[in-house]
Amino acid sequence: MASIWTYPIYTYKYIYIFEHSLFLLLKESVMKNSSVFMVDSVDEDCDYLFKAVLIGDSGVGKSNLLSRFSKGEFRLDSKPTIGVEFAYRNIKVGDRLVKAQIWDTAGQERFRAITSSYYRGALGSILVYDITRRKSFENVEKWLRELREYGNSDMVIVLVGNKLDLSHSREVTEEEGRNFAEAEGICFMETSALENVNVDRLFLDMISKIHEITSHKSLDTKMDDQTSASLHAAKEIIHIDDDNEVTATKQSSYCCSR
Repeated sequence: MASIWTYPIYTYKYIYIFEHSLFLLLKESVMKNSSVFMVDSVDEDCDYLFKAVLIGDSGVGKSNLLSRFSKGEFRLDSKPTIGVEFAYRNIKVGDRLVKAQIWDTAGQERFRAITSSYYRGALGSILVYDITRRKSFENVEKWLRELREYGNSDMVIVLVGNKLDLSHSREVTEEEGRNFAEAEGICFMETSALENVNVDRLFLDMISKIHEITSHKSLDTKMDDQTSASLHAAKEIIHIDDDNEVTATKQSSYCCSR
């Protein structure tokens, strides 16, 4: 079962305060394998909270991708997002539980003022264009430039060509999308929110990759701590990086492998 909220932009700063506080409650986990699957309840005690953002032009299907992933729904009467919307979905990664927090915001230019806050703390990003609208693909470069300006350097980025169900009206070929992604060093996938093609795979692959990166950061941090300070008998708080994207509580020391 997934939950979803919508807020006007002027309350965004309060959402961020709430979101940030959630990170301080998480427990550390070090993953040992990459098996990933859905968990229905969002009320369970999670080991990680991963924030990811949806970006792209207005009307490319970002909100329906989020709705399809979080609630298994496609909204035929979907309207342009006003303000900010986000949803949670619990995902099992190995023997640990990850809460995926996916943020969606309006693609219109007038909402760009919230850009820096929107990207803060995000570990992943899904950059969406409409395969039937070449202009939305041409604007991908602008979105990617903005993402790299405000986001983290190791953010997992997936380029997504949406509305695969309208392939007969294509203006952007799959090869064009794939070639652009390869040139930029990012992932690529085509989806259909309407027909539920590759939607779960998109989000799960991204979360799995975030988990892999975060696990190695956790391991590196633990090794640094062991060489620079004595071991603590009690619990200790480990900050994965300076931006507090993932904060975890450690009771015992153990390492993981890729």
